[in-house]
Amino acid sequence: MNGLIAVTPGEPAGVGPDLLIQLCQEQALSNLVILASSELLNKRAVELGMPLECLPADAKVVTPGQLAVHDMPLSKMPKAGVPASENAKQLLAALDIAIDGCLADKFSAMVTGPVNKAVINDGGYAFSGHTEYLAARAGIPLPVMMLATDELRVALATTHLALRDVPDAITKDLVVNVVRVINQQFTGRFNIQAPRIGVCGLNPHAGEGGYLGDEEIDHIIPALEQLRSEGINVDGPLPADTAFTDHMLVNFDVMLAMYHDQGLPVLKHHGFGRAANITLGLPFVRTSVDHGTAFDIAGTGKADIGGLKTALAYARALTD
Repeated sequence: MNGLIAVTPGEPAGVGPDLLIQLCQEQALSNLVILASSELLNKRAVELGMPLECLPADAKVVTPGQLAVHDMPLSKMPKAGVPASENAKQLLAALDIAIDGCLADKFSAMVTGPVNKAVINDGGYAFSGHTEYLAARAGIPLPVMMLATDELRVALATTHLALRDVPDAITKDLVVNVVRVINQQFTGRFNIQAPRIGVCGLNPHAGEGGYLGDEEIDHIIPALEQLRSEGINVDGPLPADTAFTDHMLVNFDVMLAMYHDQGLPVLKHHGFGRAANITLGLPFVRTSVDHGTAFDIAGTGKADIGGLKTALAYARALTD
């Protein structure tokens, strides 16, 4: 690998382009290739009142105020904050180029900006999220979503699933396989030997011995027993209302939540704007910002570049 990182800004009408333009004002974004429309980036830079020069993708030297861009013209030039579903094809094409480049070792990692699932689906493409799309393209049956700050890491057993469907999805096999992915990735990419993995219960008070639900007894506890027999350092099921307290978190390298809104509100309250979304289980490194498209502030210069900084830092650290 050559250390080159592919960056997809995400939804063209969102804050993804803003983040790159704003960040490149304060630092040279070397070893990055932006897969986006040069016309869009130049137009947004004018709206932001910031200087920008789009260089060819193979530019050897990039200084502040410049971006190395693999130009991908859009079907419709959007206004900031007003998405156009006609651009869904180009958005997915950028992801495909990044994925193929990572699989071919052209890129050492990929970093993604925020997308809007509804816009992509309205464009005629079934899309449930970056995590699922990347895994399908890479032929990986079980990707694991994890958000991380410097102090807290939260992985998810299920991702973009309706709450009413979560209990049926929590099985012994799912928990076993998700924890195996986490353990393998932490011992490999994160270089943490015998990572300490905490596992939340699904129900209040982790089911309270079956009085508040039986998923813990039927699925989670048997899964943890099997994982321990494999030598994996795992603890639980932990009541989620206390699992994220400071005195509990010091005991773990990562906490596994059973569903999206069990774990991520805690992570985002703790470190919104300085967290990265990391997909575990892929054959390459993929990180992302920890927020959405923020249509309401696109083109205003108010976007917080902290999430992008963290995503880039993790992408570089995990490929060193």
